[in-house]
Amino acid sequence: MKFSPSLLLSALAAALTCSLAPALLGGTPADTGAVSEDTRYGLFNGLDHRSQYGKGVFPEPFLIDDSDLEVNEFRFDWFYSREPGDVRSNELKAEIEKGFGNLTVEVEIPYVIEHAPDGNTHAFDNIDIGARYPLYQFVSKDGFFDTTFGVAVEVGIPTTSSISKNTEFVPKIFNDTMIGNFTIQSIFGYSMLYGPGEDGGSQTFEYGFMFGYSIQKPFNGMEQIVPFLELSGETALNHGESGHNSLIGNTGFRFNLKPVHGVQPRLGVGYVFPIDKGGREDLRSGVFTSLVFEW
Repeated sequence: MKFSPSLLLSALAAALTCSLAPALLGGTPADTGAVSEDTRYGLFNGLDHRSQYGKGVFPEPFLIDDSDLEVNEFRFDWFYSREPGDVRSNELKAEIEKGFGNLTVEVEIPYVIEHAPDGNTHAFDNIDIGARYPLYQFVSKDGFFDTTFGVAVEVGIPTTSSISKNTEFVPKIFNDTMIGNFTIQSIFGYSMLYGPGEDGGSQTFEYGFMFGYSIQKPFNGMEQIVPFLELSGETALNHGESGHNSLIGNTGFRFNLKPVHGVQPRLGVGYVFPIDKGGREDLRSGVFTSLVFEW
């Protein structure tokens, strides 16, 4: 069966619409888990004040895009990878996120250092500017089940370096779900590149999942430890590579330390590995470290 991006987007939109239906149709308290109306707010009363979305429950992802609400956050990542052909790559990325109500705006600036047999590369990649917003939340009466659906968009601005020639536009939908101490984050995007060269005009379906388990206050000075498993994939939709998929995984820990003068440091480390054939064509192995400061 031939992959159709329009069919995919229609299916994703239908799933989101079904999830939004109680709020869009003005559902009764019974429709929203027997919750009194005073817990609902936002557009069409789609959001719930009891939700843990935006309250530090969901760990910051590494490979996939963050989807939680962030009020004030600065982040620095270092991703070291070994790729086929004796290529070694270092990606350094600085990121800042700012919340405006329920809207989160982010800016990412990545710098790539690559060592290969045919030469070395030192260059800035696309500067990414993104925004995300929750649309609908459902929280069970006891708070054990808590899910948030939302939309996001990202624009990659080329720096005209050797590795950054094309503008990228990515509309997305996301879901953040908490079930007890377990968290599941998922995001789906449709990437479109505009500009010169063989990459210009390419379209890709991007998807990702992050599964975590929160261990609260394991010892003095540590607020939370979150072991996680992350999956990040992409499927080419055109340019003669339609259907080609690449899937990689990442497993490790997030360590959320005790706040110091109102600033909470969060350290993360993960081991990155290929999963399918396409993933093995792109990556042999990698190590991801991430340092976050939230205030």
